Amino acid sequence: MYHPACWIIFSATTALLFIPGVPVRSGDATFPKAMDNVTVRQGESATLRCTIDDRVTRVAWLNRSTILYAGNDKWSIDPRVIILVNTPTQYSIMIQNVDVYDEGPYTCSVQTDNHPKTSRVHLIVQVPPQIMNISSDITVNEGSSVTLLCLAIGRPEPTVTWRHLSVKEGQGFVSEDEYLEISDIKRDQSGEYECSALNDVAAPDVRKVKITVNYPPYISKAKNTGVSVGQKGILSCEASAVPTAEFQWFKEDTRLATGLDGMRIENKGRISTLTFFNVSEKDYGNYTCVATNKLGNTNASITLYGPGAVIDGVNSASRALACLWLSGTLFAHFFIKF
Repeated sequence: MYHPACWIIFSATTALLFIPGVPVRSGDATFPKAMDNVTVRQGESATLRCTIDDRVTRVAWLNRSTILYAGNDKWSIDPRVIILVNTPTQYSIMIQNVDVYDEGPYTCSVQTDNHPKTSRVHLIVQVPPQIMNISSDITVNEGSSVTLLCLAIGRPEPTVTWRHLSVKEGQGFVSEDEYLEISDIKRDQSGEYECSALNDVAAPDVRKVKITVNYPPYISKAKNTGVSVGQKGILSCEASAVPTAEFQWFKEDTRLATGLDGMRIENKGRISTLTFFNVSEKDYGNYTCVATNKLGNTNASITLYGPGAVIDGVNSASRALACLWLSGTLFAHFFIKF
């Protein structure tokens, strides 16, 4: 162990090396020679090595102006700092469980018979990417503007990328920024959006946000049906909507209900069916399927016809005028209900 008085002089001499304006000396000879910059990940151990020779009489490792080790004597109170090697040719220490505050310059300082010499190594601490804050799942109406946020930390600073998972492969990257802004959002832009934070230190941190886009119903399938008297007939109406549409069936101005004249109405998700278990002549004619949600309503006219009937094939649009009064009434009824 070195004499305390000697180390008081050593500490004072070393401190002078770090006074602003005084450059740190790298040594006149090939020693001491610290290793090049050391790069480790957060949580790993960093080894700092210094090459010396037999002319060295005193050795020490410093972090900036703080002495960590002087010879074999530990000056640091940090239990993570330990000495590895102290021989005539090498003087090395280890910092365990490295954190970001350990980053910075470290100095190997030696004393020879002539004068002190130093060599410096810079410790670089890398931190895997981590998403710290991300938007919650959101529900909006079609045509609204949406902004999603994804904040990530890491060293080096991670790159943040947003991707829409519902689109085709290769077309999903929509933004390389912490903010994803969508103006006048469309129904096909609903679904899951993935935020990925990457800095090549470790695997990317990935989180997801779901956007639900509400839109009014539109009837995507409604087909006329022909069936003979006495047979079973089914009229089907399919409507896309978010929230899911509610269905109603009408014949002329009469609303139909399950059990009325041997009919059954069954609603399952996007599809509503009107079933006639024993078709009679009076069942033939035009029926109106109405689909409604809180954003609006739409309707389609479907014909149940018998053998030999001539159907003009005109779709629901040609009969829309005849149903305007019905749609208005239903729309008002729906909003009173909600």
